[in-house]
Amino acid sequence: MTNIRKTLLALLLTGTIALPLSIATTPVAQAASVEELHTESNQSLQKLYGTSPVAKQLSEDAKAILVFPSIVKAGLVFGGAYGEGVLLEAGNIDKYYNSVSASWGFQIGAQSYGYAVFLMTDKAINYLNDSKGWEIGVGPTVVVMDEGAAKNLSSSTLKDDAYAFIFDQEGLMVGISIEGTKITRIKQ
Repeated sequence: MTNIRKTLLALLLTGTIALPLSIATTPVAQAASVEELHTESNQSLQKLYGTSPVAKQLSEDAKAILVFPSIVKAGLVFGGAYGEGVLLEAGNIDKYYNSVSASWGFQIGAQSYGYAVFLMTDKAINYLNDSKGWEIGVGPTVVVMDEGAAKNLSSSTLKDDAYAFIFDQEGLMVGISIEGTKITRIKQ
């Protein structure tokens, strides 16, 4: 467990979590190195494939895969989430992205999770490359997969631009969503 995860969970458990959005979304949560980000991304994908055969099936047809191995989310009325990831194209990593979201409303807690977005169409890849940041819910269609949706997915029903899988949830926070998340290319 990374230091940022431990810190957030300790704050939650002691009842003193009051992180403003600016702290939750600062680059403090960055991976220590490019090598660590590569390793964590590959390990996360392999773990996802082991628990979800549909994810493995999608990986074989995907034109590219965005992998965010560790997103840290915290909130007390106002909340935020931040993490860094990679884009895999033809098995190679050559682009890096961050994932940032902000929220407000009834919320309290902290958690970490990862997610992978399987880009199935040229439209999705072009949008990611041409936009100044992809806000999930705007642009190409992204379907967030759960067990029920995954069971009904087949090669004949693959019609959407992208499919997202959330994995490795840890911590205490009600609900998880990537809707409203902004993915932006960064330099490493």
